[in-house]
Amino acid sequence: MNAYQELTRRHQRIYRLGHLQSIASWDQSANMPEKGAEARAAALAEMGGLLHELATAPEWPGLLAQAAAEPLDDEQRASVREMHRHWRASNALPQQLVESLSLASSRCEHAWRTQRHANDWDGHRPMLQEVVKLVREAAQHLSQAGGLSRYDALLDLHEPGMRAAELERVFGDLKSWLPGLIQEVQAHQSTQTVLTPVGPFPVAAQRELGRAVMGLMGFDFEAGRLDESAHPFCGGVPEDVRMTTRYNETEPLTALMGVIHETGHGRYEQNLPRHWLGLPMAQARSMGLHESQSLSFEMQLGSHPGFAAQLSPLLQQHLGAQPAFEPANLHRLLTRVQPGYIRVDADEVTYPAHVILRFEIERALVEDEIEVDDIPALWDAKMQLLLGLSTVGNFKNGCMQDVHWPAGLFGYFPCYTLGAMYAAQFFAAMRREMPDLDERIGRGELQPVFDWLRSRIWSQGSRWDTAELVRRASGETLNPAHFQAHLRARYLG
Repeated sequence: MNAYQELTRRHQRIYRLGHLQSIASWDQSANMPEKGAEARAAALAEMGGLLHELATAPEWPGLLAQAAAEPLDDEQRASVREMHRHWRASNALPQQLVESLSLASSRCEHAWRTQRHANDWDGHRPMLQEVVKLVREAAQHLSQAGGLSRYDALLDLHEPGMRAAELERVFGDLKSWLPGLIQEVQAHQSTQTVLTPVGPFPVAAQRELGRAVMGLMGFDFEAGRLDESAHPFCGGVPEDVRMTTRYNETEPLTALMGVIHETGHGRYEQNLPRHWLGLPMAQARSMGLHESQSLSFEMQLGSHPGFAAQLSPLLQQHLGAQPAFEPANLHRLLTRVQPGYIRVDADEVTYPAHVILRFEIERALVEDEIEVDDIPALWDAKMQLLLGLSTVGNFKNGCMQDVHWPAGLFGYFPCYTLGAMYAAQFFAAMRREMPDLDERIGRGELQPVFDWLRSRIWSQGSRWDTAELVRRASGETLNPAHFQAHLRARYLG
């Protein structure tokens, strides 16, 4: 067995154990009884420690060096590149820290579910402080190993190659025109008459509606499922994708669009290259690209006027016929722009403001410029500046609304807006190749979109670095101008 084969064997073992870890994490959020929380947190910490031990075994550096000298083909060399990147990140972290962070984040995330509902910032704060302390420690280790700032080192885990300086440039430009666009769109929409759906809408009916729309969008139910959780997410593994959403019996469209969003994640996972399965090559390239797929489904397709015509009969079949569900009104509902408190409920135009706010706070937090105690006041100030809303005392709809920080996920939030930019760029490329794309979507012909995404994004896994994958798919590296053009065309055209 040569070095490359031994590396492959080791990675496949890590992948199979990671499969169990992923399903246990999904169950923790979707099904686990309350009294199982502490035992599950300990079990996940134990598994995290085992996976870290396997990923940092002393043989790795020698095997990687030997494999680099072997006569490998281009795909195998790309695989070694990704193996080395994964080893470098894992090897930077002490095993005890990995286990401690897993335990603290499991406890904090579990408590967050009830603390958020109770608006209990005082109860949540000490648990979050412990997570932040450990995240800062991890960031310091990663920083020293990679020669990056602490925040860049965390960002690199989710969006390899991206740096905070580039985000500041991109988001700075976005902040220069986004508030004006929000006002312009609201003025444009103020003359429109929009009918609100009249409920109630039973959860069972919404669940069946969601499954019907997932089927319309090509989700493979023999390789995944839809459940409920406190915060929508997509987890599992490519062979067994686990999606969740949350329902509101008085308002069905938020849950439906959440399902469409997660279906984009799910289809990406289900279509990753199976011939590389068990290797880092078969993983999604970055979380920005992952979010580009969920937003391709939710925003580019889900909010498309032609797609509203496909959704309308399904809504009326499952939730009952009413004028609000007619295609034209449905499209107005799905594209209504109104600043609000909740990121996951935000419209496509105001959503980037939520991301910019979180990026600015979490970067300062990781870099020791602020403390956890400072978060509520900063959150309120930035919400008032960007969206004109106050969150004083409203923690559950302010700084406690997201699961990411309790779960230790710092450096992730920018990926949402990067994903929106990538998605707009991909659809611009599709339209250049298929000038009649919008007419085809209006006729219910969605397969050309899925085929394009499969061949350009899904099937490529991590074969290329992010910039090269985007260039190969769309003809250029990230170009935020496509996002601005998309918003103006969709909301003011």
